[in-house]
Amino acid sequence: MLRGRFEAAGDLSPGELRSEYEAALVETIESVGAAAVADRTGLDEATIRALVDGESPELTLEEAAAILGTDDQYPDADAIEAEARDILLMGMSIAVLDVEAIAAGINDRLEPKEIQQKVEGRYPITLEEYAIIHSYIEREKR
Repeated sequence: MLRGRFEAAGDLSPGELRSEYEAALVETIESVGAAAVADRTGLDEATIRALVDGESPELTLEEAAAILGTDDQYPDADAIEAEARDILLMGMSIAVLDVEAIAAGINDRLEPKEIQQKVEGRYPITLEEYAIIHSYIEREKR
């Protein structure tokens, strides 16, 4: 999700990778404060507290980027989201993968058209879906 932050993405299962993303979100929430994050992002404070409590609430990439964007050590949310999508697109290019190959590689958990729309930002992508795609692409880059 952040360049340089998840370099071992190909060594992790999608679930492990999502946990790593969530750990980064929790670090930000603990640094900035749950109430401040809720205020700045418009997210429900219960969702933010659930993350801190070790739960895995359903979040979109946009929501995760908004959380990270509340911390001054990161760029703004739009830049984070764009970078996250760029990681997938560049990874697809490096690994020479198209959306059909990704769909097959992730056991058709998402259809090719869905993958394309989500990766390009035309349709929301959940953090779970992002982890599935990111993990697969990184494994295939080897």
